[in-house]
Amino acid sequence: MKKAAADGSPVIIKKYANRRLYNTETSSYITLEHLAAMTREHRDFKVVDAKTDDDITHNVLTQIIMEEESRGQTLLPVSFLRQLITLYGDSMQAMVPGYLEASMDSFRRNQEQFKTAVEGAFAHSPFAEIAKRNLAMFEAAAHAFKPGAPGAPGTAGATPSPTPAATTSEGASKNDEMSALRAELARLQDKVDKLG
Repeated sequence: MKKAAADGSPVIIKKYANRRLYNTETSSYITLEHLAAMTREHRDFKVVDAKTDDDITHNVLTQIIMEEESRGQTLLPVSFLRQLITLYGDSMQAMVPGYLEASMDSFRRNQEQFKTAVEGAFAHSPFAEIAKRNLAMFEAAAHAFKPGAPGAPGTAGATPSPTPAATTSEGASKNDEMSALRAELARLQDKVDKLG
């Protein structure tokens, strides 16, 4: 998944004694923020000490995490950090890196699946069909209450009309209910149209 340099090898970043980072691919000095951006873009790189040629990628990545955490939006809970610290020197220490890597790979796969599911939740899915059926039921119910509609009060096959005395007090509340139903129906139709 990582993108390497044109020749397939990781981009070499040299770190000098003055803490400056030099990107050998672009022949320019960069910052930790550049490395963080490269990481987010899945660019493969290796950071080496310019004097000793030792691989110090792990240290630099840890430094990037520390800077990100210090900006206020922490990703690593204190309890996790405490547990991690207790594992240093523990007999299980050798298993932890593999476990964490597998856990993060699984999390990333689940995150991508979740994102895909959310993006297509209402487009061409069973949810879209359910929304359409619900809207059809609302429309049928609203149509049944319209005067003169088949099955509406006062038409053949409908329930008998209430007495005139009952009509005046109930008429206003039924009109309010009908207005509320129509507004809700219009809102739902608007949602379905946007999803489509």
